[in-house]
Amino acid sequence: MSHDHNPQAGQMGDESMARTLAHQAEAIWPQELRLFDRYGLSGPLRILDLGCGTGEITRRLALRYPQASLVGVDILEGNLALARRDNAGFEDRVRFDLGDAFALDFNDAGFDLVVCRHMSQAVPHFGTVMDEIDRVLKPGGWLHLLSEDYGMLHMPIIGGRDPDDFWNKNAVVFLQGIGCDGRIGRHTPPLLEQRGYREIVMDFITVDTLRVPRHIFAGIMRAWRDGYAEPLADATGRKVSDVTADFDAMIEAIETPPHYAVWHVPVVSGHKPAAPRAPGAWR
Repeated sequence: MSHDHNPQAGQMGDESMARTLAHQAEAIWPQELRLFDRYGLSGPLRILDLGCGTGEITRRLALRYPQASLVGVDILEGNLALARRDNAGFEDRVRFDLGDAFALDFNDAGFDLVVCRHMSQAVPHFGTVMDEIDRVLKPGGWLHLLSEDYGMLHMPIIGGRDPDDFWNKNAVVFLQGIGCDGRIGRHTPPLLEQRGYREIVMDFITVDTLRVPRHIFAGIMRAWRDGYAEPLADATGRKVSDVTADFDAMIEAIETPPHYAVWHVPVVSGHKPAAPRAPGAWR
């Protein structure tokens, strides 16, 4: 994949990202798992985990679908090395491939389920990735997208530092500057609608200080701080120490009762029609 397609290669390849993915899995997956029941899939499925990272969720999907064969695809060899290292016990059903989400090396209509998590905010022109997903997804298959939205994190003001300003004036601005959409969560359902998907549903995983252990939620923020403080500072003309202080205030709020903090994580799903609609037919 070219750097134009992967403008966050440095951050995605940093050791902090492995920590981010591990904490996110602990925080999100227990609530997300039940969403797969809606799709009614079972048996010898073929599943694509696009942007699989370290393979943590690929393996959890393998447990959820014990007869399925799965392919995890990522652009970074470092992530794939970790995924393959931890794949013991799944080798007969799970493999990990280096690949370009903008030009997948798979035949048309080859997968029953495509899962794409934590990637849509990291690439420009996500609609082009959607076209590739649509190409490799079978008619009648399901698409499961976890699309982050940085306007959906809410935390108390600590030491005069306003988290709403931070996310909207720092994270979103940084992503805009590299051609990515920091509010892709709210913009994802129309992408499915435009491609003719049916049964489109927007769910929200609630990562908050009541449902998720505080140290896990704080661990996500700490890993984001370690990987993103410098590029956020570069994008906004701020000092790294000042951006770090914003992260530290949010971490303090999350770790310290009775403060309440919440991250609403959008999960969008849709069913690809089994046959093309006739012209003029209702959806």
